[in-house]
Amino acid sequence: MRTLEDIFNQGKTQLSCLPHSELDAKILLCKSVSISLEQFHAAPEIEVTSNQADHFFHLIKKRLQSFPLAYLTGIKEFWSLEFSVNPEVLIPRPETELIVELAISKSPQAGTIVDIGTGCGTIAVSLAKELPNTRILATDISKKSLETAQFNAKAHKLDTIEFYQGSLLAPLRKLKLEDNCDIIVSNPPYVSEDEWKKLSPEITEHEPKKALVAGQSGLERIEGLVNQAPTYLKSGGFLIFEFGAGQKEKIFNIFGHEWIDVRSYSDLYGIPRVVVARKIG
Repeated sequence: MRTLEDIFNQGKTQLSCLPHSELDAKILLCKSVSISLEQFHAAPEIEVTSNQADHFFHLIKKRLQSFPLAYLTGIKEFWSLEFSVNPEVLIPRPETELIVELAISKSPQAGTIVDIGTGCGTIAVSLAKELPNTRILATDISKKSLETAQFNAKAHKLDTIEFYQGSLLAPLRKLKLEDNCDIIVSNPPYVSEDEWKKLSPEITEHEPKKALVAGQSGLERIEGLVNQAPTYLKSGGFLIFEFGAGQKEKIFNIFGHEWIDVRSYSDLYGIPRVVVARKIG
């Protein structure tokens, strides 16, 4: 029988063409053997069964075919929490945590926050963890995405998030939430068709296009958010959403007379990434 160290070294060699071959091999090995990274480092001499080794090298092959690591492990961290992910949902990015941070800073003690296009539920779950007295609603047009988000909410022992299926803010109309929301947050699709063609195969071949591409300009979903949100926000309520690099000026031009205090915030790389706007009132 081979040891953890033996097959790790073999897997690392096979992944040597990738930028993070050593870490990827460790993560995939721990997934295959159902151990933690700490356990691997503590006892690399542990023997591996043939089934475990076969599973590991199957994952290595998938990784070499540009399958995202998060889909192979089924897990992605966000806001220091673990989330289940699958090819039906966008893989959470760390820059999206800025939405959570800003929403917390704007949230009243007990209000209503709506997460539009929740995906696997990262924003809604993170806010529910941080704001236990706040009503959290999460919407998505995809039934499978909502199922993943509900699974993640249950995994984090949260039964307070309300989930609704529908496009953009359509579920809020059915719920009669006009002038009732304190904050609306979203990480909407904002990639244009031309930009999509230039992204890496790891994204274009595996992540859901509908969660990334908005249309020809990339601003179609954002325009919908900005135009519809005033109907559902309270006076002085906030709209907070993520946007793409280079879109700031075009997005600022979308906001009309219903809005004041429109500001952008940059991510850790200094790139303008999130807009916060307040409904006039």
